Amino acid sequence: MSKKDTCEIYCYDEEKVNRIQNELKTVDILSVAQLFKSIADENRAKIAFALTKDDELCVCDIANVIGVTVANASHHLRTLHKQGVVKYRKEGKLVFYSLDDDHIRQLLKIALVHKEEVKNDV
Repeated sequence: MSKKDTCEIYCYDEEKVNRIQNELKTVDILSVAQLFKSIADENRAKIAFALTKDDELCVCDIANVIGVTVANASHHLRTLHKQGVVKYRKEGKLVFYSLDDDHIRQLLKIALVHKEEVKNDV
């Protein structure tokens, strides 16, 4: 990289930088990153998507939808549950999963709409 490729100004707008740095200290940005990381896995994204289409699904149905074993689906569901993406209820030996709240559904829908817009712009 040549000297011309770097910014010669250390901080263009110090006031903005300081304001944003202070705001970052007041939000739990790590939790936000972990939320997105939890649905960044393709199978977990498929599970979340499937749960946007139906209010709840049992583990065996989720496994069939995404094409994995029940054990593998359960592993992904545990991760999603730990991050607050899904919740579950038990009915006898069956476990039914659903999205934790409508915010997750909205995030997924927004991401899909965004992807379509980006695809159409290219």
